[in-house]
Amino acid sequence: MSVDLSKAIGYQLQDQPVAWTKKDLLLYAVGIGAKKDDLPFVYELDKSFAAFPTFPVVLNLKGQSTDVTDFNKLVQDSEPVPGLPKFDPRRIVHGSQSIESLKPLPTESGGDWKLKRRIIGIHENKSGVIVEVETLLVDGNGVPYSRMVSATFNVGGKATGQKFSRVIAVAPSPQAVPNERTPDHVVTEATSEEQAIIYRLSGDFNPLHIDPRPGQKAGFGGAILHGLSTFGFAARAVLKAVGNNDPTALLAFGARFTSPVKPGDSLETSTWRMSESVDGVIEVAFLTKNLTSGKVSMIGDEVMRPS
Repeated sequence: MSVDLSKAIGYQLQDQPVAWTKKDLLLYAVGIGAKKDDLPFVYELDKSFAAFPTFPVVLNLKGQSTDVTDFNKLVQDSEPVPGLPKFDPRRIVHGSQSIESLKPLPTESGGDWKLKRRIIGIHENKSGVIVEVETLLVDGNGVPYSRMVSATFNVGGKATGQKFSRVIAVAPSPQAVPNERTPDHVVTEATSEEQAIIYRLSGDFNPLHIDPRPGQKAGFGGAILHGLSTFGFAARAVLKAVGNNDPTALLAFGARFTSPVKPGDSLETSTWRMSESVDGVIEVAFLTKNLTSGKVSMIGDEVMRPS
């Protein structure tokens, strides 16, 4: 396949059928650290039972499966994109993730739900190649419920060997954390040593998150927690601190991953209220620090309406 990055921009990948049940919502909630007082997310008979608003991010790897999937086979069989070279899957890292909630998600899918995906951005520099994908979760009538944008960084990857950067759509742009003032809220939580074992049941069966050998070879010193589990921990912290744990309060949530977390590490999520519109919509900047390693793990922001 010839390499021409401009040809990849706008490429529409094949639609991916997806499905979920209430059990999937429960598994996801505990995978991102939900506690016994988070009843709307962990108890299916609670009067306010709902999907945690970041749940759709798991569907890309889960698909319709109700069983374990072969992560390595999924990567090997991934759809080729015209204009893009084949990258080394062992050197692909999750750079950023965002989700915009367009409609409340039903607690069971039913029907003919799909992910509609397209390449919206590519950036090549000396360090590698970043590929941005926009994903819409739509129901059987084509009505969108969530919009997600993920960026993968192909470390050391080369396409043309020339600097290239082009985007045709963007994710919500996070505001910088205001270091000149103290945060409005700080939430500290410890992940469990079994956190990755639980989170992987939501569909991401990458061996890196349970087998210590791949992590040792990659220089992580063993298995690391899924970035999207840390993503969920931060979303929970901000939603509880600012949104009164109301799943309908979250409009958008996005983050850039900056360093890995290991199962058992403690996380500190600090939030700053940045702005509030006349109709009460609040934009919040946040930073999640790994207290165990001392490194910042995630930086991003969240947009919420009053609960």
